[in-house]
Amino acid sequence: MIKAIFFSTFDVNEGPKVLHQVPADAIAPYSSSTQTPLFHFPSLSPYIIPRPEFCSRLITFCTPTHRILSQPVCLQSLSYPRNAYTFSIALVLESSTPFASYATVTLKLASLLKTLEEQSRFLSRDVSAPNTGKIYALCEILLEDLNNYCESMIPIDDSNTLNIKLFPTYPPPPPLYPYHVPLSTVRLDTLTDPNWDLTMLKVLPYIDGVNSVKQISLLADADHKLVRKAIEHLLYYGCLLLLDIFSFSAVYAPTPKITAFVEDTEMQEECARYIALPTDGIKQNAQLDTVSGLQLVELYLALRQGQNVKSFYIEHVETMDRVDVRRFITFGVIKGFLYRVHKFAIATNPTGRRKRDHKLKSRQKSRTAAVMEAPTDDPDSDSQVLDVEQYLDGTHCFDEICTELMMSEQELTSRLKAVGDVQIISR
Repeated sequence: MIKAIFFSTFDVNEGPKVLHQVPADAIAPYSSSTQTPLFHFPSLSPYIIPRPEFCSRLITFCTPTHRILSQPVCLQSLSYPRNAYTFSIALVLESSTPFASYATVTLKLASLLKTLEEQSRFLSRDVSAPNTGKIYALCEILLEDLNNYCESMIPIDDSNTLNIKLFPTYPPPPPLYPYHVPLSTVRLDTLTDPNWDLTMLKVLPYIDGVNSVKQISLLADADHKLVRKAIEHLLYYGCLLLLDIFSFSAVYAPTPKITAFVEDTEMQEECARYIALPTDGIKQNAQLDTVSGLQLVELYLALRQGQNVKSFYIEHVETMDRVDVRRFITFGVIKGFLYRVHKFAIATNPTGRRKRDHKLKSRQKSRTAAVMEAPTDDPDSDSQVLDVEQYLDGTHCFDEICTELMMSEQELTSRLKAVGDVQIISR
């Protein structure tokens, strides 16, 4: 929130001087005023109206309680006293307020006022008393509109209009990997526009909470880097959540946040509606056979490390038969009271049978150059085992390895057996 806006210039007789300020007396109060200013202007004036070398640059500095944003402008002309006219319009924020979007506003204001001054001497010819006239009205409307509506449109004259909008700043999106599964939190089809990026339009139909990032790029027949950039864009604006690849061999366990689900009956009802399967098949108005809140709590608390989803489903088949298993797991992950237990592989003592001397390698290279060998699907083949070995340092989960090598977890397990001594860690 903007605490104040003020316009200051360099007076040839008095030096740096505040001409207009909103609210009144917020920066440089009159001698008869009892209001305490937001900061001491004379001590900070060298930064607000600096030397010409520092003009036309965004300047931001803080006091113990406030942050000041300004871009001083110095115009050189023989028509001005001392052949120069220096001014600055500044925004005052609380020191803890994120200021990235306000910096853009400051730059645009300074650019507009500079243009107006060069065109018609809009600033230097203003002889209005302090806190009156067009400049003061501009500051007053701007402060009220940005604080209340985050945008402002102010007509300056017949040829110029000020249009400013505060765009929110979001934190950077989480890291995105090929094995992540994006899930939309809004109806993306209602937001699309024919003028959107072509890659984005190709990607949207495949964002369904099932396909991974790499699968989406393959289904959309688009470059992986462009697909990743499009998904990161949607992540930045909060249109997507990231999940892991669902499989019945995956292991999930509750987090300490499960207590919030146990105590919140509204969340339990929301979960029951989300995961319930229609009793009359997949119909628009089919009746839902929902699970009670107590049953849901018992089911989520039954998830534990060492037990995959398949074993859990078989153990609770009577209740889970009325539940969409994928949605059951997804709901817990989204709400934060379930987490995925990933598997990591570490090669402790790889066998030496894949180590070849220089002579054998040179023979194979010459033989390959002469005759193209047919590819093999044997999991024990050296080429496929070597592909797996690069991921056996304990930093790559099974989801990542399976996605990169385009194989199932069962195929990966068979290849790990060919590597030698491999230790699998779940965490």
